[in-house]
Amino acid sequence: MSPISQKGDAVCLSVRVQPRSSKSGVAGMYGEQIKICLKSAPVDNAANKECCELMAKALGVPRSSVSVMNGASSRSKVLKVEGVTPAAVREALAESLGEAEGGA
Repeated sequence: MSPISQKGDAVCLSVRVQPRSSKSGVAGMYGEQIKICLKSAPVDNAANKECCELMAKALGVPRSSVSVMNGASSRSKVLKVEGVTPAAVREALAESLGEAEGGA
């Protein structure tokens, strides 16, 4: 199962975050989820905010287009991204996710 799916006009991304990392970025795959490392601690919504900002930058969309749909207080989250297609998301994240996701 792909961590990238279409839901209505938006794309949903299944992600696993690792707060308090030494650096922020998309770290590849974690099982069936996209692994995201964040410098922020999971306090006062800081990690969720950084996660959305990081994905917006990686996908080339405005920050307001990315939101946490499910799992705001969990490491496993579903992000909702508006204004992109699943193919565009796969292309934007292909280098970070490796060849395995590129052909799915």
